[in-house]
Amino acid sequence: MAEPAIDITGLEFGWPGYPLLLAIPELRIARGERVFLSGPSGSGKSTLLGLVGGVLRPRSGAVRVMGTSLSEAGSGARDQFRGSHLGFIFQMFNLIPYLTIRENVLLPLQFSAARRARLGEVAPGQEAERLLTALGLVQADVLQRPVVELSIGQQQRVAAARALIGWPDVLIADEPTSSLDADARHDFLQLLMNECEGHGTTVLFVSHDRSLGDLFDRRLALADLNRVIRAAA
Repeated sequence: MAEPAIDITGLEFGWPGYPLLLAIPELRIARGERVFLSGPSGSGKSTLLGLVGGVLRPRSGAVRVMGTSLSEAGSGARDQFRGSHLGFIFQMFNLIPYLTIRENVLLPLQFSAARRARLGEVAPGQEAERLLTALGLVQADVLQRPVVELSIGQQQRVAAARALIGWPDVLIADEPTSSLDADARHDFLQLLMNECEGHGTTVLFVSHDRSLGDLFDRRLALADLNRVIRAAA
């Protein structure tokens, strides 16, 4: 049996000076699986994504992603791993305002030789254009425009293309559709899931909107995973 893409055991996390926020005995996500994680605002969803992404380290327990222990690795090793193996879509997109659309999408390739190598003979610019088209931003002639000239929905597609370029092993998405209306949200997610399925990308997608869960292989509620929440109930 292949090792899980994400393997969490005995995880505990709390911010310094504050009570324990997360206590998750076990969470395993298979390679290529697309998982929807729901929970109310402030429940620790984004914190869990930070732990999976190696941005945060737990008080105790193990966080393994693609066989690498991020809970034990130093900050430099976590940064390198994150750049090579993980793609992130943030709630506020975190695009670089002074860069063009094309430059924003290509940015991860500057920091990861592994992601550049995965493209093989495909030109980076060609892949950027393909991703933007696949995600619904079909006006290829706008690639040199500043990203700030785009609508919110278009910026969302740029953020998704940036996360996916170089085919990361795991895509981590934190409320990336919260600013879209229901129809646009569903259409964008369908395009995103198709792209991830085509490259075997594991997806951990966080949202408070449970209606999106049907597009995923498995639904999880943080309240069912987190012993801190269950103890307070």
